[in-house]
Amino acid sequence: MTYLAYNTKFVPTGFRKLFYLNWPVILLLTAVASAGFLMLYSVAGGSATPWMEPQMKRFAAGMVLMVGIGMVPIWFWRNMAGVAFGISLLLLVAVEFFGSVGMGAQRWIDLGFMRLQPSELTKITLVMFLAAYYDWLPNDRVSRPLWVLLPVLFILTPTALVIMQPDLGTAILLLAGGGAIMFLAGVHWAYFATVIAGGIGAIVAVMQSRGTDWQLLKEYQYRRIDTFLDPSNDPLGAGYHITQAKIALGSGGWTGRGFMQGTQSRLNFLPEKHTDFIFTTLAEEFGFVGAITLLVLYLLIVVFCVVSAINNRDRFASLLTLGIAVTFFLFFAVNMAMVTGLAPVVGVPLPLVSYGGSAMLVLLVAFGLVQSAHVHRPR
Repeated sequence: MTYLAYNTKFVPTGFRKLFYLNWPVILLLTAVASAGFLMLYSVAGGSATPWMEPQMKRFAAGMVLMVGIGMVPIWFWRNMAGVAFGISLLLLVAVEFFGSVGMGAQRWIDLGFMRLQPSELTKITLVMFLAAYYDWLPNDRVSRPLWVLLPVLFILTPTALVIMQPDLGTAILLLAGGGAIMFLAGVHWAYFATVIAGGIGAIVAVMQSRGTDWQLLKEYQYRRIDTFLDPSNDPLGAGYHITQAKIALGSGGWTGRGFMQGTQSRLNFLPEKHTDFIFTTLAEEFGFVGAITLLVLYLLIVVFCVVSAINNRDRFASLLTLGIAVTFFLFFAVNMAMVTGLAPVVGVPLPLVSYGGSAMLVLLVAFGLVQSAHVHRPR
């Protein structure tokens, strides 16, 4: 049991917990989501439906859920980490048998009132479980081979299930998020050097396997790599997405064309304008200034989380907060790199801005855990 559980007199109780919430994070999350509402209103042609209105309802419900989770003592979430991770693994397995198919991938479970994407939930439960693992593990065992192998297996299991869907973008985020927790927990750098060398070898193997009987990726995933390397090879086919995205980014200039004046989205040249490529819509309408403003808001959220983690003396709470901050950073960094041509298109939404129910609710649940760690930290 953690230090926190023995020192409850040092943390606020009851209604007073509301005053100890990390309010700067709440305000920043609201600001980012508000930018998303504006963009969804714009891409719908000046209408609250079909995207902005349900997105606002989900955000309101998610904020209530976030505060509710923040009121629960952090030791409870530490004890529930294994259960949460186990449930997310079962849901990933269930997707293989009962999942609904969309855009060529089987990633969702239809709950009637919403479609749940278990891989989104797994991004957070994996961080919870690894934080609990390293909270339990003595420091002198962190870099011993056996105790390094176990978290590697914890990371690779959901990653393999996600790749089967197939969802390469989420698989990459799971690997990166899990690896970040291991690094933050103090695992020796030599392990990471070995993984990097192996990753380079894997990339070579993936490229060499194309067109063979043992091809490692789907053909559409190879086309994404080709498009990343040279979008002009197929500007009307596989390169269409990134070509139109770059046109939108460039046409925005410094200050943009103005709200609801973006030609790429208004004339439907920009694909997936309300989900993966919504950042390019914002950049076209509000220009470089608007894009940088959104990036600063994102970075401030990460900074406040890191500061909270550094000031937290509970190991689980600190690792959990840092892990969620890293995962959140990867979300927006990968999406922005993807739509600007700095990374292959892997289907990662822009957090709190792109339209989507599972992604938003799971992200706010994650920040509820951050709030719980912040409120109940030893003082």
